[in-house]
Amino acid sequence: MNRGVATLEARVSATAQGLRLDRALADALPDVSRERLKALIASGAVTDPRGHVANDPSGKAIAGGLYLVAVPAPTPSHNAAQDIALNVVFEDDELIVIDKQAGLVVHPAAGNADGTLVNALLHHCAGNLSGIGGVARPGIVHRIDKDTSGLMVAAKTDRAHEGLAKQFHDHSIDRRYKAIVSGQPAPPTGTVDAPLARSPSNRKKIAIVPGGKRAVTHFTTIERLQDAALVECRLETGRTHQVRVHMASLGHPLLGDPVYGRTKQAHKATLETLGFRRQALHAARLGFIHPVTSNALAFDSEMPADMQELFYRLFV
Repeated sequence: MNRGVATLEARVSATAQGLRLDRALADALPDVSRERLKALIASGAVTDPRGHVANDPSGKAIAGGLYLVAVPAPTPSHNAAQDIALNVVFEDDELIVIDKQAGLVVHPAAGNADGTLVNALLHHCAGNLSGIGGVARPGIVHRIDKDTSGLMVAAKTDRAHEGLAKQFHDHSIDRRYKAIVSGQPAPPTGTVDAPLARSPSNRKKIAIVPGGKRAVTHFTTIERLQDAALVECRLETGRTHQVRVHMASLGHPLLGDPVYGRTKQAHKATLETLGFRRQALHAARLGFIHPVTSNALAFDSEMPADMQELFYRLFV
């Protein structure tokens, strides 16, 4: 065996006749994701029971056969681990739920090479991250904007990443946001079902675009404020800037939103007095099925101090 390579034995079920090889191996090796196994098969890292290299993920498995899977040690992430304070709400060997502070970017990108949530998780979970995609890193399965606060989940293992990603794809995650919007929605509850995509006129913005990805937001007014309202938005889908664009489309943009909002003069004075310089949006609830234990998990987060102060300042 090569140094840094672990060889796993996978006994394919006797009832697996006719199954794709990647599927049969995923059943035999539940700790390794199917996508990871596809990549390993394609790279020639799998030996079939006859001693031949099996390099076709869609090839048929040999029922009852013993396969050898050479799994290289995860390569270090190119992102640096950084000691950034995190508010950890829940953590086990499979995943971590954090209450993200406003101002923290989720993933390194142009303009934010470090100082992100990923950098913080690499430090916090040092030595306890699986080789997701062959790289030691946290599995980011969803994001919230830099200046949005609130709850996020990240995977620490392949199987957790795959299981969470499926739930997000199936829209079975319970995601609820609290937003302070301009004006008071009438009726006070409703649904916005409008497709979203990059704006044809401004690629830095998201817009309602025919033929875009389906996006559905259910909103409920919680409290009427001074020419404003505290609204709960439940996401049926989870598109980029979904709450911000959908509420703006109703004529009720989020207070402080620098992209989709036109702040009224009275609100502008209040925001400036408070030093509130972000969209008033908080990911307040996150619920999902644990991808490994199958336990139902739900977490709630109170609005952070800056949004609470804005709320009380506008309270009628």
